[in-house]
Amino acid sequence: MNGCPSYADRGQHMRALRALKRKLGSSVCTHIEQRRRASLDNARLSFMPEAVIRPENDDAIATLLTIAQRYRVPVTPRGAGSAATGAASPRYGGWVLDLSHWDKIRIDALSGMAYVEAGARTAAIHRAAERQGWFYPPDPSSLEYSTIGGNIACNAGGMRCAKYGVTRDYVYALEGFVADGQKVRWASDLKKFASGYNLRDLMIGSEGTLGIVTRAVLKLIPKPAARWTALAGFADEAAALRTVKSIARARLIPTILEFLDRQTVYCTEQRAGVPVFSNRPKSAVLLIELDGHPTQVRDDSKKLRELLRQEKGTLGYQEATTPKDAQALWTVRRTCSQAMFQLGNAKLNEDIVVPLKSQLALLRYTLALRRRSGLATPTFGHAADGNFHVNIMYDRDDRRQVIAAQKAVGDLMRKVVELGGAITGEHGIGLAKSSFLDLQHNAAEIQAMCAIKKALDPHRILNPGKIFEPFDVLAHPPTTDLRLPWEHGKQ
Repeated sequence: MNGCPSYADRGQHMRALRALKRKLGSSVCTHIEQRRRASLDNARLSFMPEAVIRPENDDAIATLLTIAQRYRVPVTPRGAGSAATGAASPRYGGWVLDLSHWDKIRIDALSGMAYVEAGARTAAIHRAAERQGWFYPPDPSSLEYSTIGGNIACNAGGMRCAKYGVTRDYVYALEGFVADGQKVRWASDLKKFASGYNLRDLMIGSEGTLGIVTRAVLKLIPKPAARWTALAGFADEAAALRTVKSIARARLIPTILEFLDRQTVYCTEQRAGVPVFSNRPKSAVLLIELDGHPTQVRDDSKKLRELLRQEKGTLGYQEATTPKDAQALWTVRRTCSQAMFQLGNAKLNEDIVVPLKSQLALLRYTLALRRRSGLATPTFGHAADGNFHVNIMYDRDDRRQVIAAQKAVGDLMRKVVELGGAITGEHGIGLAKSSFLDLQHNAAEIQAMCAIKKALDPHRILNPGKIFEPFDVLAHPPTTDLRLPWEHGKQ
């Protein structure tokens, strides 16, 4: 499915836009500032759309898709725009379908189900569920901004995945539209559903390329009654990752087991001006959290304390005694991504996954990559499930560093596949990883995916340019003069 899709010429697009305005009126915005804000996501790969549409109801979405299909206008669905791979950037212009205002949430406290619209913020779903004594586990780090529609589009994960799983594991049903504007519902608000093909799961992780998701029914679980949080420091990455294996061998399943290498910790310490772990600067660290029944948490935390005391290379641990203490320990993890811009003004953030047995080999490779490329490679992430964020830092204005970064990311992806891993664990392919798809999948697998795309979107109007068409991220200068909501003052 390589090559630029064939869309209508500009005259056709203008006729389509006039038809859309006649039907939807003020829901269609062509103001340059609104279009510019909808031109990119967190990957900062900007492509200007011709219009941004904020539909008022289902009929408006059906109308938009019907006209787009007739005139062959690309349609890119969008929520908050916190996607990390360019999946929400309108690669071929056209229209952006903005569903961020579709944010209704209803909790059924009896069945333990959440009925949500696509624009509902992940954190808002968490809070609504917890007010009713329920719990929605998936927790991407962008949860205060990210929408459930975007989470579904890339099958988002987060820090609690090792114990609780990813977005896909908590979706009972989806509602939305296929490319020609027909309304569909995949599965139902039932705990068992075996009728026909499982197109619900096909939609999850499809990045808006197969259909438009407008609503979802989510699975909730009882809210855990107790929680224990600790931060452990280690002399080096090897000691920290040996401890991860020891935790697995002990059959302990932390809710959260976050790893930060020494490069990441250094950046955080430089930004904060204090050591991350006790009085031992530049330590590698693990952030550990348990939850569940109070008795289970008490027993498991006792085992973890003993394990940490016995592990070679452990410098000790700091234990939270109050929720406020736990939040203080969490600061290191929540701030590390922005802190590493001290090592370069641009980064390639790769959310790769490797098996538990290959974690140390991966970390050693990132250090070798650092030496070979001359670029920093701070690495952190979800050690319990092997989903690490390897960040290749570079100066976008230094051509030598741009070339080095381009080679480094290709080398990293090949190494990850060689180790039996995956090129993405929670961000999806989008634009940023499209050049590496054939490293992960053989020709038959990619052909099968393309056949599904052709069947459901024969004119390729839904989020075109994503997943299957190789895209050179470093050849497309990022847009840096637009501040995104989650950047807290950083340009």
